[in-house]
Amino acid sequence: MFEQIKEILINEMHFDPEQITPGTELISGLGMNSLELADLIVMCEDRFGIVFADEDLPSLLTLGDVAAYIESHK
Repeated sequence: MFEQIKEILINEMHFDPEQITPGTELISGLGMNSLELADLIVMCEDRFGIVFADEDLPSLLTLGDVAAYIESHK
């Protein structure tokens, strides 16, 4: 799952592959702004066929958190 999210970040959002690890924080690590974060969530929802609950979003701090969330909601 992480590799698929990494692929989105590299190919669709043009982030540096060397910055992307499961422990990378979305905001402080990658420097994502709120629009980029929303784009990532929408792309993940479309690609993996899930819906992120609004109340769960604040707990998704790292790429590993996003991958685990997707895994648990597929």
